[in-house]
Amino acid sequence: MSSVRVRVAEVADLDAVVVLERSVAEAPHWGAAEYAAIVASGDGGVRRCLFVADVEGRVIGFAVGKVIGAGTEGSAELESVAVDVAARRMGVGRALCGSVVKWCREVGSVVVELEVRAASAGAIALYEGLGFVGVGRRRGYYRDPVDDALLMRLELGNCGEGALPSSTGVC
Repeated sequence: MSSVRVRVAEVADLDAVVVLERSVAEAPHWGAAEYAAIVASGDGGVRRCLFVADVEGRVIGFAVGKVIGAGTEGSAELESVAVDVAARRMGVGRALCGSVVKWCREVGSVVVELEVRAASAGAIALYEGLGFVGVGRRRGYYRDPVDDALLMRLELGNCGEGALPSSTGVC
C-alpha cells in the first residue's frame, strides 16, 4: 500500500466518508448531515473533529473526536473509528486514533474516553495498545447484534506540557 496520510477532513471528503461508513458494519451510521456538521463545527462548548486517512486521494479510514470543556475538567471522546476492510491491520486505525488523541490533548483535554463492542477483540487490542484501559461495561448497549459496550479511558493529564510522544504516538 502506498503511503497513508492522516489529515483533518474537508467538505470534499464527506461523500467518501459516508460511503466508507456504510461499508463498515461497526461504524455508527450517522449520515451525511452529521459529518458535515462536524467539519463545520466551531469553537463552541463542544468541539468535534473528523480526521481521514487517505492513500493517493482515496479515503480509506476516518475517526471522530469530541471535546467538552478544557483544563482540569476537560474531557474528550473518541466517538468513531472506521477503516476500510482492505486496509485493516496496517496501522491506519492506530494513526487515526493517535491523531484524534493528539488533537484532544492540544485543545486542553485531560482524558479521552470511548465505548467499544465487547466482541471487537481487534479494536480492543488497538485501544489497549494506545494506552486505553477498561473502566466499565454497559450491558446490552449495542443492537444488531446485541452486545455490551466496554468503556475505556486514556488519561492525558500526566503527559505534561510539550511532552514528546511515546512509542504509542499518544503521550
